[in-house]
Amino acid sequence: MNRSELPAAAFIDPNGHNRAEIELLFAQVWAILLPHLTQAGTRSPLPASTFDSAIARIPAAPVLAPDLLNHLSTLMATSANLAQPGYIGHMDSMPTTVSILGDLVAAALNNNMLSLEMSPVLSRLEQALMVEMAGLFGLGDRAGGVIASGGSLATLQALAVARNRAFDAQKTGIAGRSQRPVLFASEVAHVSIQKDAMLLGLGTDGVIPVATNANSQMQPEALRQSIEQAIADGCAPFCVVATAGTTVTGNIDPLAPIAAICQDYGLWFHVDAAYGGAVVFSEQYGDRLHGIAQADSITFNPQKWLYVARTCVMALFKDMTHLHRYFRIGAPYMAANDDFTNLGEISVQGTRHADVLKLWLSLQHLGQRGYAQLIDESYALTQYMVNAIQTRPFLQLVGTPETNIVCFRGTPPSLDESRWDEWNSALNTYLLREHNLFLSLPFYRGSRWLRAVILNPYAETATIDRLFDSIDAFMTDDFMTQPHSV
Repeated sequence: MNRSELPAAAFIDPNGHNRAEIELLFAQVWAILLPHLTQAGTRSPLPASTFDSAIARIPAAPVLAPDLLNHLSTLMATSANLAQPGYIGHMDSMPTTVSILGDLVAAALNNNMLSLEMSPVLSRLEQALMVEMAGLFGLGDRAGGVIASGGSLATLQALAVARNRAFDAQKTGIAGRSQRPVLFASEVAHVSIQKDAMLLGLGTDGVIPVATNANSQMQPEALRQSIEQAIADGCAPFCVVATAGTTVTGNIDPLAPIAAICQDYGLWFHVDAAYGGAVVFSEQYGDRLHGIAQADSITFNPQKWLYVARTCVMALFKDMTHLHRYFRIGAPYMAANDDFTNLGEISVQGTRHADVLKLWLSLQHLGQRGYAQLIDESYALTQYMVNAIQTRPFLQLVGTPETNIVCFRGTPPSLDESRWDEWNSALNTYLLREHNLFLSLPFYRGSRWLRAVILNPYAETATIDRLFDSIDAFMTDDFMTQPHSV
């Protein structure tokens, strides 16, 4: 094949004829990447940037490596800096070292997780590791799962199985049913539940919100009442989605009582443990997931509290025969195997990146004890932060944290309540601009709140002290009378 228009390092020659060019390119990228990662603590969590759309234009001729690497360096320098210990605003953190390397290896191998013949070892590794993960959650000896590229897709997979099982809908769908299918989730459940309901033909109104308590937890009695009301209205309930780690406050629904209600009404019990599922690794805090073993399906995102590089999410099932019976669509263009079902036949996605490799490497490299330590340390720092909030009368917690998410806001007595949102927004800007501390600012229960996610493995008590010293300074400065200081 004529490759005269291509740069010498366009591909890695399988016979090694361009090894020198490849080594040089790798070395040049590494020379940019390693300083970027090892100096992350000196840069802002959210660096100022202006995007030049000109770099998106596709050139007629290959761009020379030095120019290309300059563009790459600029993109890196102006990207969100998740490794900065002051980045504590979202469920994001730096990835494990081996998951970075695992992504590189997976990309180089470029195996297709669609079928066994396209990924003979990695497909089996995914299947075996999903059985192992399901076992950690206590799902039993018939359990397993598949990896997906995002929590929305994993939950979509689980809800599709639940819908198809309830209404025998995998062939005929649900159009024309006299009773409208509905599912239930707490009023603070992740928006992906509504997106998935829309995609499944239920419409967003097919998700019935269930009232929560002061700690943002679904109220079991409210759930029971909602189910009864839906039945009285002529609807057909089929599923309840509980949350283990709500997005804004990190709270965990009472899983065991919800499971009991699902059993009473014959409903599929799904647990969105995208974030909080990681607590299963902690002996000290694992009981906060009590009842999750009764789930029919679980969404869990190792890309969050297990620090695996994105994307890496799993949909786990208590009984894998449900996935095969109510979701599988055979693909005649893929070789059949008597002892293995091609993953592309039982997953929402067909072609997939081999995300299992970086997950497996991370679990092997850190081990259960390593992950338990990370989670327990996150809890300790969370309590340290809660204590700091509780010693300041002008700060208010939204509830009692159950994971490592702390949601709070300032309520300065010198200001009218109508201006508290403005005060908190200004504080958020001040923390980022002046102190390299990033908190998110969700709108929750009709107000703006400051949200911290104590996730970064290099966050320390000194980080929390610096945060509250900065808040105290801002409070003393009284920005509402001196707006120039913000």
